Amino acid sequence: MSKKIIIDTDPGIDDAMAILFAFASPEIEVMGLTTIYGNVHTALATQNALRLAEFAGRPQTPVAHGADKPLVIPFDEAPEIVHGADGLGNTHQPPPHGRPIERSAAQFLVETIMAHPGEITLVPVGPLTNLAVALKLEPRIAQHVAEVVVMGGAATVNGNVNPAAEANIWHDPHAADKVFTAGWPVTLVGLDVTMATQMDNAYLAGLRASRTGEFIFQISRFYQQFHKLAHGIDACHTHDPSAIAYVIDPSLFTTERGPIRVVTEGIAMGQTLMDRRREWLTPNAWSDMPEVNVCVEVDSARLLALYQQRISAAG
Repeated sequence: MSKKIIIDTDPGIDDAMAILFAFASPEIEVMGLTTIYGNVHTALATQNALRLAEFAGRPQTPVAHGADKPLVIPFDEAPEIVHGADGLGNTHQPPPHGRPIERSAAQFLVETIMAHPGEITLVPVGPLTNLAVALKLEPRIAQHVAEVVVMGGAATVNGNVNPAAEANIWHDPHAADKVFTAGWPVTLVGLDVTMATQMDNAYLAGLRASRTGEFIFQISRFYQQFHKLAHGIDACHTHDPSAIAYVIDPSLFTTERGPIRVVTEGIAMGQTLMDRRREWLTPNAWSDMPEVNVCVEVDSARLLALYQQRISAAG
């Protein structure tokens, strides 16, 4: 039986790669796309989500517009240097035909989870504001969700915004701390594993035999140039698609468990600090917090093979 998922997304090139991966995988039923700022502003994220659903032949997929800013801190500029002004590598895709649903992203999350208790897996691949707002609207979703698979954070490695923080968490650290301490089953698919899997030029060119693969190749041109500039590699890190890969096949990853808190101010704002000791004699900010499942290793060869197989079969 397929897993029902909602992807909370800020598309974004790697978001697009993940969304198309999900639509192409029979193990997954995409119940909706909820949008958030991050790689782009939320208005453009919503337009791109509609575009991607239509491109995949799933125009009936609900798209819900989400939060436009973080809970506490400001959101100023989207990183055009990473994803382009249009969020899709400056490929200038045609406007979508559809429109977002009337309900907000948080309302859609609450209603869908409560209508399908124990069945919905949330896959947030952007800042976690929508999930935090949904928790405030209806705290019971923490008991009724199947799982929350977060692409974000860096538990055992440096961040990518700065040495402390990964971008999705850094954009709204207050929301992230609420999500990691809410008591629902959370798996963190962070930079610990997403930077270990790279799609090089030969790999991306090998996807071009299908229409979906050609689209991914074209939007990845801009993304790859950023990686060459920022990281000195002729390849792309596999961020958001790794979260979808975990939903499909958790055996691709090695995990550890422990509570995570997020630093919400100062030089390390956005850092995901995992308690890997659990040996404290006195209470602290990690005491009695729920454990998070953290991916620390990945079988990159198997993950890339899975992605190629699904995108090639997508047509």
